[in-house]
Amino acid sequence: MRHRPAWPRRVTDGAVKVSSGLAAVLGLAVLAWILAVVLRQGAAAINWKFLTALSAPPGAAAGGLANAIVGTLLVTFVACAIGVPIGLMAGVYLAEFGAGRKLASAVRFLVNVMMGIPSIIIGLFVYTVLVLPAGHFSGWAGGVALALLILPVVARTTEDMLALVPNPLRESALALGAPRWRTTLQIVFRAARAGLLTGVLLAVARVSGETAPLLFTALNSPYMPRSLSGPTANLTVTIFNYAMSPYPDWQRAAWGASFLITIGVLALTIASRVLARERT
Repeated sequence: MRHRPAWPRRVTDGAVKVSSGLAAVLGLAVLAWILAVVLRQGAAAINWKFLTALSAPPGAAAGGLANAIVGTLLVTFVACAIGVPIGLMAGVYLAEFGAGRKLASAVRFLVNVMMGIPSIIIGLFVYTVLVLPAGHFSGWAGGVALALLILPVVARTTEDMLALVPNPLRESALALGAPRWRTTLQIVFRAARAGLLTGVLLAVARVSGETAPLLFTALNSPYMPRSLSGPTANLTVTIFNYAMSPYPDWQRAAWGASFLITIGVLALTIASRVLARERT
């Protein structure tokens, strides 16, 4: 057997470690740069009037984004109310009841495809199905579009988290005479509750910054949303409109809205990490 020197492998290993470390440092540096710019520019725009006043018309004194904040919360609530239960049920079917079935394979394939569909395509689909027949934009259509983005993330996370629950827990409950549905809800769900909640938070964090689906569905409005049956104000479309405007007050407000979304996503991400650590 021919003896091969060890130094080429050590050099290759060292080169891979160095390049990987540099890539990680570069990614963290870019992320820190983005956060620093958003926090610095956005924090200067945050005040009580910004959080409580309505949007100002072009050329007027600086207003607030209370209508966009409320609209974003309402549309996100609708998206969660639709997407989270359906995603949880789909994940439960894939993990608990669909083992070895062709329908489960088809559902899993569709979930994977939905996770890869660009959000603008989802917005265009909902625009065709809901907005065009109704003849106007609406917050309900925006909630449905975001729900379609939440659904596959929750479904995949639910399947993965339930698959980590040891089978002896299920077998013990079934041996005591508990039906399968009660075992799933009271035993399996309780064992995986932190991971399930983490998946929901990550899904909400993903859709909280989406702009393209809302451009096709909820659009925007300068008024406080009284209902979701018409165009609804939201932060992401407001940022899109304000950032490209020639008015300094609007540009400053766009930075403030970016600050709110960044803080919200950061809080959801940290919460999901804390819950995941608690689960482990």
